Amino acid sequence: MTPPVRILVVDDHPLVREGIRQALSVPGFEVVADVGSAEEAIALVPTLRPDVVVMDISLPGLSGMEATEVIRRDAPATRVLMLSVHDHPEYALESVRAGASGYLRKDSLPEELRDAVRTVHAGNTAFQPSRPGNNEVAAPILTAAAERLELLTRRERDVLVGIASGKANKEIAADLGLSVRTVESYREALMDKLAIHTTAGLTRFAIESRLVGGDSRERHP
Repeated sequence: MTPPVRILVVDDHPLVREGIRQALSVPGFEVVADVGSAEEAIALVPTLRPDVVVMDISLPGLSGMEATEVIRRDAPATRVLMLSVHDHPEYALESVRAGASGYLRKDSLPEELRDAVRTVHAGNTAFQPSRPGNNEVAAPILTAAAERLELLTRRERDVLVGIASGKANKEIAADLGLSVRTVESYREALMDKLAIHTTAGLTRFAIESRLVGGDSRERHP
């Protein structure tokens, strides 16, 4: 028998947490805990080892995005599905940057939530299309960016940020406490994984994925 998807719910409104619990109270899912802050979530993840964290984007103290960065760094096997009242693609793009595998509006139907949880648990991405009148191409762009970012390790992302910030290999090595040769190896791995073989291309990808700002300046090592 397939074990249920183990879920941690994070939202600062008790009624919302209860609603999410009810939506996920069906066969195939198990809500192992629900908490009201990012700090509580970060503390519980190492012990509970949830498969999926359903994370509110706006929380008191640390934000959902900040919590996602910590969780994805410390528990890479745990996926994060972001929930938000915001419908603007920029919020979803920032969620991708933080490491979330999905982004869902809070006014979604219970079945949409369950489908999204199943999708991210399976290792895929789940980004809800914008409503009519917004950017209708946002969802496929977000999905593609997230899938490509998922290929990279945390250290590869760090090197990519250095490259996109215009730093030479020697500078990146000094910043990260690595050897120049190790940075060169990471650069080669980035190019292979992303199928991007120029510094300019890597820089564009980093900007499009919101890993760095659009004002970064390229400088070849």
